[in-house]
Amino acid sequence: MSERQAQSTEIREAPDFRPLYAQVKDLIIKRLIAGEWKPGELLPSEFRLAEIFNVSQGTVRKALDEMAAQNLVVRRQGRGTYVAEHSPHRSLFHFFHICDAAGERLLPVSRVLSRDVGPATAQEAARLQLGAGQQVLRLERVRLLNGEPAIVEKIMLPFDLFGDLDLPVGEDLGAELYVLYQQRCDVTIVRADERLSAVAADAREADLLKIAPGAPLLEVDRTAYQLDGRIVEWRVGRIDSRNRYYQATIT
Repeated sequence: MSERQAQSTEIREAPDFRPLYAQVKDLIIKRLIAGEWKPGELLPSEFRLAEIFNVSQGTVRKALDEMAAQNLVVRRQGRGTYVAEHSPHRSLFHFFHICDAAGERLLPVSRVLSRDVGPATAQEAARLQLGAGQQVLRLERVRLLNGEPAIVEKIMLPFDLFGDLDLPVGEDLGAELYVLYQQRCDVTIVRADERLSAVAADAREADLLKIAPGAPLLEVDRTAYQLDGRIVEWRVGRIDSRNRYYQATIT
């Protein structure tokens, strides 16, 4: 069987009533997850992808257009289509929404306070969609804005994906976490859901943020997803929002 025939069988091996371009998109994503095309790499041309999947170039183009709109790939005029890669700037722009009073995006410095591994609690298992007894990597960190401690975060991760994420406790991180996820664990965060609420600082948060216990904080509860839609991170950040704002653009 030729490669073209094999790929044609791959698309149509089971009833699938979605548009063909959506099936091609899913097949490309599966190859990204498998590591066939790495972050930052140039994808094969539309003509070559059309050959691989035995579809028209128009179908491939529509699949890639949708992936570009979802920030999974990056189109570069005259150069081709590249697998999206987290950089510190891109990661902050898409996933960090704290601004100063003038509306300027603030650049945080992060310091890991603790790292431990253990069986998922009932709440962690529910939020990360894990089975009973699966291991979770837990991180606690403080983030400084303009040199002042402003955010305390607790981050929970499936250990099967993030066992290689060995971060130095007590030292400043040299990169954004989502960059490290991609570089060290081959996990690419593509989207996140956030819930905001007002909470009161507990004693530890008050000590770390140098505020009074019971002071108001903005809580950002985030669930993050990788390429295949699996939940791969649950984080809860508590922010001293004095003279700072959470800013999001709705289009």
